[in-house]
Amino acid sequence: MRKRVLITGSLGFTGRYVATELEAHGWEVWGIGQQAAPETSRYFCVDLLDLGGLTAAIKSAQPNVVIHLAANAFVGHGSPADFYTVNVIASSANVYGNSIGGRLAESTPPNPENDYAVSKFAMEKMAQLWRQSLPITLVRPFNYTGVGQSEDFLVPKIVRHFLDRAPRIELGNLDVFRDFSDVRDVAKIYRLIAEQHTELRVLNICSGNTVALGEILEIATNMTGHQVEVTVNPAFVRANEVKTLCGDATLLEAAIGSFARTRFDDTLGWMLAETP
Repeated sequence: MRKRVLITGSLGFTGRYVATELEAHGWEVWGIGQQAAPETSRYFCVDLLDLGGLTAAIKSAQPNVVIHLAANAFVGHGSPADFYTVNVIASSANVYGNSIGGRLAESTPPNPENDYAVSKFAMEKMAQLWRQSLPITLVRPFNYTGVGQSEDFLVPKIVRHFLDRAPRIELGNLDVFRDFSDVRDVAKIYRLIAEQHTELRVLNICSGNTVALGEILEIATNMTGHQVEVTVNPAFVRANEVKTLCGDATLLEAAIGSFARTRFDDTLGWMLAETP
C-alpha cells in the first residue's frame, strides 16, 4: 500500500519540488493551498485558519505523514501579524539570529532578531506541546534557492537582472553571508525525513558552507559575461539583518545519511539556464 503524504503549500516554490520528489519515490501526494485547485481530487483549496476545512482535508487524505510548508517565507513581508497567524511547523535558521562563531548546531541557543524569526521560534515551542502524541520533526532550513523561486528573494532577483542584461541592480545589506542549498536537495531531505518514524527532534537543513553576496555576483558575471553595477538602496537595508548564517549538518546526516550536494555554482547555472 502506497504511503500518503499531505503537503500544505503544495503549489508553492518548495511544495512543488517536494511533491515531485515524493511522487517519484512511490508516495501518494495530497495537497493543501490557497491557489486555484488543479484538476485533481487530491488537492484542497483551504485557508490555514479554516479549522473545518483543514479537518475535512485530513479526513479525506488520511495521510501517514504531513509536511507543513505553507508560510509567509519572505522575511521582509510588510505585516508582522501575518507571520504569527500562519508560520507554524516549518521553522527557519533565522531563529539563531546573530549567533557568534562557526557553524550553527541545533544546540545553539536561539536568538531571533525579527518578527519572522520570533514567529518561527514560538511555533517550535508550541509544536513541542504535542511531543507526547505526535512524532514531530522540526526543521530549521537555512537559505535555499532554485528555478521558480520568487524574485523577492536575493538569488532569483540577481538572476533576473543578469538575464535581462540590466545595467544596475539595487540591493540592501551587502555584507552578508548565507548557507545556500539547492531546492532539489532540500526536497530530497524532506523525503528522507518523511520516510522515517522518529520522536520529536530538531534538524538543520543546510549545506555547511557560506556564500558571500559578492561571490554570487561574481559567479553570475563569469557565467553570463555581463557586468552589473551594484547600488545600495537604503529602503532595502534591514537594521536587524542577520549577517552570517551557516549551519552544522551533523545531526541531519546522522539521521538521513550523507549524499552529494549540488554545488552552488551548479544551482546558479541551472537558474540562469532555465529561469523563464
